[in-house]
Amino acid sequence: MPKVSVIIPIYNVENYLEECLNSVVNQTLNDIEIICVNDGSTDKSLAILEKYAATDKRIKIINKENGGYGQAMNTGINNVTGEYIGIVEPDDYVELDMYEKLYNKAVETKSDFVKANYYKFSEDLEQIEIKLGWTNEYYNRVLKVKNKNLVFNNIHMNTWAGIYKTEFIRNNNIRYNETPGARYQDQGFWFQTCIYADTVYFIDLPFYHYRYFKNNSTNNTNGYEWICAEYEYIYNLIKNDSEKRKQYIQVYNKFKFYNYLFNYTKLDNKSKKRKLKQFREIFLKAYETGEVDLSDFGWYERYNFELLIKRPDKFYRHMTNSLNLLQKMFSLRNQGNHKIIRLFGLKLKIRRNFSEENNKNSVLN
Repeated sequence: MPKVSVIIPIYNVENYLEECLNSVVNQTLNDIEIICVNDGSTDKSLAILEKYAATDKRIKIINKENGGYGQAMNTGINNVTGEYIGIVEPDDYVELDMYEKLYNKAVETKSDFVKANYYKFSEDLEQIEIKLGWTNEYYNRVLKVKNKNLVFNNIHMNTWAGIYKTEFIRNNNIRYNETPGARYQDQGFWFQTCIYADTVYFIDLPFYHYRYFKNNSTNNTNGYEWICAEYEYIYNLIKNDSEKRKQYIQVYNKFKFYNYLFNYTKLDNKSKKRKLKQFREIFLKAYETGEVDLSDFGWYERYNFELLIKRPDKFYRHMTNSLNLLQKMFSLRNQGNHKIIRLFGLKLKIRRNFSEENNKNSVLN
């Protein structure tokens, strides 16, 4: 039995796939299997997979018709044979000792899952480390999760920064939503791992490199529809279990509002107006039945929630006017070797190397 089964769901990623595969096949933990689910790719992805599989027997290729991310991930889960399950997106890559470090800690602590920090990067932005937890007290020690909100409030919403005990995933029938063509399907999986876990462990080190695309296709009306579908899926997981519904409905509505609000801001003004009534009705019902705890919200989300419920007309103006004004007042972007800063209508152009050198000096001083 392999120690870790790494699932890679693949659809038309020929430009990044070799970098991803190189980081997985060269892991310091050799006893792994690599489940590559080719979800109907039409580019050279399959040819790349076959080239790697010809020289590495640990690679298993599963070819299937395109059915979306959730279906590809469930196919991978159904075919793993390892003790633990890892996930790597095909346009990302990982540190070469990631699975050795995670596996050793998982075995030592007998955790349902172990997660670590990660790096976030894009083609034109510098790489930054993202902390997994909100406070340091939850790192590097075994957490026996009696209060499930502890996990929800101290972990980033991602599925790929760690490993999960295969027995834990299968015993609790944890799976992805399979809505065709949708995104955000990792959120339902994340939610399930949090509500079922008994013992978890967070490592204060980054191993995973997450590639961020600025022009992501979720920045449109589809993003709002997809997040609605995903949270309907999550709700269906807890609605018929009175104990789970009672325990998790408030944290469910918290994350639901965060994600609805984020995607609502991405809509054009016409779509914002069209979706406003539906958006308000969903959360008004939850608010009136006591299924929302605003004390657990961040100040920005709490302000917008109250505005949406009490003054939807003002909320709409706030979402259409103030965001545009803020963008006019301040923006930051990279252009070649320069950073372009707009501040209160002024445009500043600063050489990136000069800025970086100043940052280094300021740290040393």
